[in-house]
Amino acid sequence: MDKDDKELTETTEEESFADLFAKSFADQARLEPGQKVEAKILKISGDWIFLDTGRKGEGVLEAKELLDADGNLTVKEGETITAWFIGVSHNELRFTTKVGGGAAGQSQLEDAWRNGIPVEGRVEKEVKGGFEVRIGSVRAFCPYSQISLRRVDNAADFVGKQLSFRISEYGENGRNIVLSHRAILEEERLRQKEEQKETLKEGMIVKGTVTSLRDFGAFVSIGSVEGLLPISEIGWSRVKDIREVLSVGQDVEVVVKQIDWEKDKISFSLKDTLADPWDKVASDYPEGSFHTGKVARLAQFGAFVTLESGVDGLIHISKLGAGKRINHPREVINEGETVEVKVESVDRENRRLSLSLAEASRAAEQEEKTIEEFRRTAAETSAKTMGTLGDLLKAKLEKGKK
Repeated sequence: MDKDDKELTETTEEESFADLFAKSFADQARLEPGQKVEAKILKISGDWIFLDTGRKGEGVLEAKELLDADGNLTVKEGETITAWFIGVSHNELRFTTKVGGGAAGQSQLEDAWRNGIPVEGRVEKEVKGGFEVRIGSVRAFCPYSQISLRRVDNAADFVGKQLSFRISEYGENGRNIVLSHRAILEEERLRQKEEQKETLKEGMIVKGTVTSLRDFGAFVSIGSVEGLLPISEIGWSRVKDIREVLSVGQDVEVVVKQIDWEKDKISFSLKDTLADPWDKVASDYPEGSFHTGKVARLAQFGAFVTLESGVDGLIHISKLGAGKRINHPREVINEGETVEVKVESVDRENRRLSLSLAEASRAAEQEEKTIEEFRRTAAETSAKTMGTLGDLLKAKLEKGKK
């Protein structure tokens, strides 16, 4: 076989192989450009990731699409990812996880809009109502409401960032493009939420971050899920102002108190991660003992005194007037005042401490001792007097008999 015949044979074989390869794809369910698939990563090799899409032949996508900010891959072999079919190139099924910003990416923007393929863009600057984003050489707009899951407090935080977007509007042949980064975040949050439904259980202790504060409690995020930490569940002591104990961005460890996936509501407890101070109340505050506390609040029926965080006792109004009738505790005591108290009784089961003012209690005790002393002395004196009188009568009777 001469050189010309050999080259002709090789060319014919290549063409036949290409025809067979193309036919193999035509025989199976046709993939359309922009079609979304779930694919398993078979192998990661150099600049390419090879995918199993459940069809004949392997799919490929560029590894650089799945690198983090430090240049490290965010996936590994065996994982399943979501990708979009681009087309056949060099007898390979080509996929992407997002449309890039090059010339090729620019030509695919309309397909990305029609098929929901994410696009990669750089936030250039803040403009009226939102941000200007560059996708290659194309200018697009992202409204404030679509750049984040929450309200934007500082727009400068987003400028210069490279983010993924969905194209929500595509008009005027690409001259009017509106983007949403929020849509990407919501999809990721939904995916993570479905995963957490399988693992998150009531009673678990989890780590979270305070995302916002309200008068009634704090919202805490544990990844894709956000729940409420009621003000009553922050600690064992009564919290008046939540901002005095928690702040936005603070990391906390909480117990999952209740889960309602149907209503999308989760509640947490910080209190349940702390030791219950009432476990030691009987030993730390026995009946008859004296302690110093701070008046936490006043009510019509008495004053609540905090002995330690989570341990409050009540001085009933009847024990505040030093024997005199008063209409309200404020007549003799003030909120925030430090007072010495005596523990009158302990009810561990109902978490109640009955207190009295130490000064009044000591005065009452002293008065009782004085009265008791008087009674004892009087009894002794009476007995002595009666004894002397009896002796005199006895002597007189004996003298009369003589």
